[in-house]
Amino acid sequence: MTSLHPRAGRRCHNVVNPLHSTVHFSPDFTEELGRIGIADPRAAYFAGRGAAMGAVGAGAVAAAFYNFNHELIAEHVPAVWDTASPQTVLDARLRAVDSTLRRLLGDDVVSSADMAEAARLALRAAEACSRHARPLYAAHADLPVPEEPHLAYWHAATLLREHRGDGHLAALLAAGLDPLEALVSHTATGKGMAPRWILSTRGWGRADWEAAQARLRERGLLDAEGELTQAGTALRAELEEQTDRLDRSPYEHLGVEGVERLTELGRSFLMTAAVAGAFPPDLAGKD
Repeated sequence: MTSLHPRAGRRCHNVVNPLHSTVHFSPDFTEELGRIGIADPRAAYFAGRGAAMGAVGAGAVAAAFYNFNHELIAEHVPAVWDTASPQTVLDARLRAVDSTLRRLLGDDVVSSADMAEAARLALRAAEACSRHARPLYAAHADLPVPEEPHLAYWHAATLLREHRGDGHLAALLAAGLDPLEALVSHTATGKGMAPRWILSTRGWGRADWEAAQARLRERGLLDAEGELTQAGTALRAELEEQTDRLDRSPYEHLGVEGVERLTELGRSFLMTAAVAGAFPPDLAGKD
């Protein structure tokens, strides 16, 4: 029996997760949340991602989302639930997912045998996810699986995303990285969100960013130019490896062939979505 490569789960996640994320950049999401009275895009994000947990307060959202400023969250949560109930938000989100995937992938892909296969594989992987100490995964795991394959695939992608994400937060805490230090160090790898996106969406100011950089320099993780030092690079690598270890179960459960096939299908869907303009061109980078 061929054993699963240590990074196979990460590679699979890296093509499955972004398709989940397309809804957060979609005008369809903004339109659907606007129809239920949530016009502010940041309130829409907090409600859309947090609704699975119920009508929670700002503290619960800050704990689960980690890298957002609590003060920003508190401007919108829990007040957003007075505008629309969590179930109303979840229904609107799923409508947005449907229209977004149909627009980005096309009806032929949405209704294809490949999509149905991808949904089966991703849901099978999610069978081995664990609820304990994983609040966002556990909340989404309690939601019903949609019947249509493209929505079932998106739902499974959400489960796998939040399962890995919850584990990653545990790794960040163990590494002693606070929310903004985690963002700054990730951006310094060249793979994270660009600072202008972080500062415009996460509720942090330029002074907060610079203070986090200073703290990382004091720890020897960042140099004077804002680049990762050797120690910083090693820490980021260890964070990903620790996250891989905490997220290994679903991919072991799916098996080598299943992981390879899900990665292949997920990559195809993602490339199609990206070509269709699913993501802002300046989303990632160091500037």
